[in-house]
Amino acid sequence: MLNCPPILKILAIFLGMLALTRFRVPLGLAIILGGVGLNAWAGHTPIEVLISLGAALKQSYLWMLLAITALVVEFGRYMSQERNAQAIVALSRRLGGRHGRLWSLIAAPLVIGLVPMPAGALFSAPMVQQVVDEEHWAPEWKTAVNYWFRHVVEYWWPIYPVVIISLTVFHMETWQYVLALIAFTPVTLLAGYLFLLRPHQDRLMCVRSSAPAEPAGRRFVVVILPLMVIIASVLLLPPILSQGFPFLNGQLRKMLAMLIGMLLGLGMILRDDGGWSVRRLFASLAGRHSLNILLTVGSVAIFQSLLDDSRLLPTAGRELMEAGFPVVLLVAGLPLLAGLITGVASGFAGMAFPLIVGLMSQEGAGLTPMATLALAFGFGYMGMMLSPIHLCLLVTRDYFSSSLIPIYRQILPCAAVMLGFSLVLYGVFRAFGW
Repeated sequence: MLNCPPILKILAIFLGMLALTRFRVPLGLAIILGGVGLNAWAGHTPIEVLISLGAALKQSYLWMLLAITALVVEFGRYMSQERNAQAIVALSRRLGGRHGRLWSLIAAPLVIGLVPMPAGALFSAPMVQQVVDEEHWAPEWKTAVNYWFRHVVEYWWPIYPVVIISLTVFHMETWQYVLALIAFTPVTLLAGYLFLLRPHQDRLMCVRSSAPAEPAGRRFVVVILPLMVIIASVLLLPPILSQGFPFLNGQLRKMLAMLIGMLLGLGMILRDDGGWSVRRLFASLAGRHSLNILLTVGSVAIFQSLLDDSRLLPTAGRELMEAGFPVVLLVAGLPLLAGLITGVASGFAGMAFPLIVGLMSQEGAGLTPMATLALAFGFGYMGMMLSPIHLCLLVTRDYFSSSLIPIYRQILPCAAVMLGFSLVLYGVFRAFGW
């Protein structure tokens, strides 16, 4: 094997994983191959690599992670059903009708963004079109509005796969994670308002949509209640489980709390809708997209284990510290690059976060957990938002028949604000030693 510094080996494998995704290799498979490559390049024999891979596959939290992800996929499928989606739309339309179309343009994509479903922006696009249905509204502007406000809560919303991955990799309590990233949501809303909506505020407030608002009633409560049960379980159950199951580590307690919440929520779904049998509930798991999600999430746990076994990171971190290289550039740059190239949140988290956590643990790195998470996630997420292959951008662009470059002109100022805010939040958390 070619002999070179450990950090170059890690970066070469990282770029190799990104290159594989560009050749349509599934993201999860690319991540696993990257972990195997790290072990092999670290000097491990093929037998040793297989042993490490087998140990990674036997991890209990890997299988709990896969179970949670499978339930999340099914929950998203239920929420996106027509009558359930109509209940969500009805509430946002009623609020928007009272306070003007400006609020409706924010609320409709935001509410849909609470549900972790693939290409969710395609579902909120017709709602945006109904609100601004006059011909004078540019399709690129409508695309930017729908796309930006669809991605307001994914930073910290606990049922998103990227949040599950991030919690697993950073070994952080859920409340700490939420505290580190929840400020991104109001700043994202503010940036979208200032650059996308405020220039058109007068027209939005003076002219009302001709589409009639639908009443929101009991159905919305029925749909949203399972979601609230899941969130409450994630936030409240871990301390209780620590008393009943003291032998579980913090990571497994968090995952068990989420698993219990998902089971309770899906139980409510089965009770609500008699047409949903257990067989029907899990019918979509054999689909290609669901399998890809499971593979991606599971591959992160496998990659992290293989990365630890390679023992490249401690050496690389020590060499970077001795050379005086600003590790903060890696913390921001690796997720940004991964987000740009893969176009998915689980891509930048799965590929870059295990490397970043390994660097963070090196003596002399000067990185604190919440500060590192804020910087890495903020830059990775903006990389994903600016990626030309992000599925939400592609489907929204197709729906409104808009051009890519004008869309970027609309969202680039918003993205610049978020990158700057990531740096500010990093500085604040680091100053307090968080």
